[in-house]
Amino acid sequence: MSELKRSLNLFDTIMIVSGSMIGSGIFIVSADMMRTLGSPFWVLMCWLISGVITLFAALSYGELAGMMPKAGGQFIYIQRAYGKLTAFVYGWTVFTVIQTGVIAAVAVAFARFVGVFIPFFDEQHKLVEIGSFAISTTQLLGVGSVVFLTYLNTLGINNGKIIQRIFTSAKLLALLGLIGIGFFVGYKAGYWHDNMQLPFSGSGMVDASTSPDISVVTLLSAIGVALIGSLFSSDAWNNVTFIAGEVKEPQRNIPLGLLIGVLIVTVLYILANVAYFMLLPALGSPDGATVFEKGIAYAQNDRVGTAAMFAVFGEVSAYIMALLIIISTFGCNNGLILSGSRLFQSMAKEGLFFKSAAYINKNHVPSKALWFQAIWASVLCLSGSYGSLLDYCTFSSLVFYIVTISALFYLRKKEPNTPRPYKALGYPVLPALYIILASAICIDLLIFKTLNTGLGVLIMFLGIPIFYIFKMHKNGEQLPK
Repeated sequence: MSELKRSLNLFDTIMIVSGSMIGSGIFIVSADMMRTLGSPFWVLMCWLISGVITLFAALSYGELAGMMPKAGGQFIYIQRAYGKLTAFVYGWTVFTVIQTGVIAAVAVAFARFVGVFIPFFDEQHKLVEIGSFAISTTQLLGVGSVVFLTYLNTLGINNGKIIQRIFTSAKLLALLGLIGIGFFVGYKAGYWHDNMQLPFSGSGMVDASTSPDISVVTLLSAIGVALIGSLFSSDAWNNVTFIAGEVKEPQRNIPLGLLIGVLIVTVLYILANVAYFMLLPALGSPDGATVFEKGIAYAQNDRVGTAAMFAVFGEVSAYIMALLIIISTFGCNNGLILSGSRLFQSMAKEGLFFKSAAYINKNHVPSKALWFQAIWASVLCLSGSYGSLLDYCTFSSLVFYIVTISALFYLRKKEPNTPRPYKALGYPVLPALYIILASAICIDLLIFKTLNTGLGVLIMFLGIPIFYIFKMHKNGEQLPK
């Protein structure tokens, strides 16, 4: 069996961090955030909060990555601090919900926008219908994109690396260009001043017309709910830790890649939203006839990016944004597929996943782990359940970010003499602040998104009996006490 090869440099780690983060969310979720908050100022604050707390987490992960530069990343960190059971529950949740659920959603988003150019791919075009179960051409193309990217990644790390470099560079430059154009045109449009005068109305939480005195608790509650969109759009930054076994000088390049990648994406996300609010009125009517009458809050199908570009390019904007999102989602999924498989390969080496997933092929990649991941992501694409998965995969991610950053404190005490090539900036204040903020958001989501977050908790707890099943099938090792 071959071994993983260290062939990724600092540029590659930055491309994986930023490329995995930027999918389709930045072009869509601001509409729902606007409906929830009613205030462009607080929408921008949510994007800023998401960026700041993600940066706090990334700085903390840098220390753990420097200590444990091994394939598997976050799984390895949790196992070293809290043991195999906790690590398995994390890996189980990543496999069933977090990684594969996001891959499925991004794949179908890719297929939807391909449909702008090729009408055959349409959600209403059903190939199979059995009762309430149906498979559309869009879902089938989503599966096809997952299979294609998985196949390319089985041919070697260089294929994944080249795809990531090309597509992430293209979407970063395209997004920056659209922001620049948006600023230039939006400056003349005059919407910015009026938009920024709009107060918090909490339309998704409370009727401001009947409750003029909105409390701080109501505001914080609404922010917590709105943050799910911006946090989901900022997620997957940790994927680079999964591929630590293939990064050159991982003690240096992973912490730097996390820092630079998260900073780039945070700045671009905030600027993109500023451009939106410069180009379009924030509020409008769901019955509006034009993009200007609908506003950002009621953009058609929540496609804020397309609506904003309509103000610049007119009818051709749908094609411009579709092309950008196709590039963005394709590159995003390449990073997710490349990195996620390394986590499952690491679990298999520990006897906590299908044994064959530990296999490294002649091209020095975990080909069987790649295919296990592809199969489940494809099932989610076809099931249609990925939409509901997204709501609580953000909650699940936050829970394990909290667990992992808590491990930073635990390992500082447990292993004070272990070499740490990089130490978390602002320790202990910034890591502690992240834990507090993320915990507050989780509590808020449990209160206001009870069903979906409850399902997320259920999936996590289902990992406990599954862990013991794997342990019982591992020869020569007794069940843990």
